[in-house]
Amino acid sequence: MTPILDSMARGLRDLFSLRVLWVVVWPMLVSMLLWLALGITFWSTFSGWIEQGLDQIGILVWLAEIEPVWIANGIQALLHLMLFVPLVMLTALVLTALFGMPALIRAVAERDYPQLVRENGGSFVGSIWNAVIAIVVFITLWVVTLPLWLIGIGVVIPFVAAAYLNQRLFRYDAIAEHATADEMAALFKNERGGWWGLGLLTGLVQFVPVLNLLGPVFAALAFIHYGLARLNQQRGV
Repeated sequence: MTPILDSMARGLRDLFSLRVLWVVVWPMLVSMLLWLALGITFWSTFSGWIEQGLDQIGILVWLAEIEPVWIANGIQALLHLMLFVPLVMLTALVLTALFGMPALIRAVAERDYPQLVRENGGSFVGSIWNAVIAIVVFITLWVVTLPLWLIGIGVVIPFVAAAYLNQRLFRYDAIAEHATADEMAALFKNERGGWWGLGLLTGLVQFVPVLNLLGPVFAALAFIHYGLARLNQQRGV
């Protein structure tokens, strides 16, 4: 657990440096504007999908019987918000992983790991493919486990999903510039527990209001520190 906490502490330290602050802002801002524009443009479509889902699980009839009407409308608005926020967070995470990581890696590597040789075992295509797999599994996990919400077990789904998404999304990019392909495969296998533990802890930040605005970049920094430290140890540098 110490390497995980150490990586998170270093990530928190770097979060407020001038070189990182812009990367904190733009993925979240772009994500919010994107989904706001899509929400306004396709409001009726999204509302129709939500109503179909509520109807399938029998909640729509219950909402129709609630008096006064403003309470039912408020509940529906809250459901829209509950859908909007995860979409914004997911998009911000992906933007950070695909386009923000190079700047973050440079900032971290130059300061804490200058001795590490860059082997470029990963690629931008590999990063995109990794992100696609992460998103597909993340969405599938949510959809397949929806019935569990009805029996209370569903409360753990967001945390498991966030842990999976973070570790899958960031571990590749964190070491892709420095590790060889073989070193990446070894680190993914040998440090599986560490990646998941870090994914879970950084994922928890995404459920804390206000702090979740910093969540994507904080997770990225923590994974970069963890990955480069483990690579440094593996090489015996």
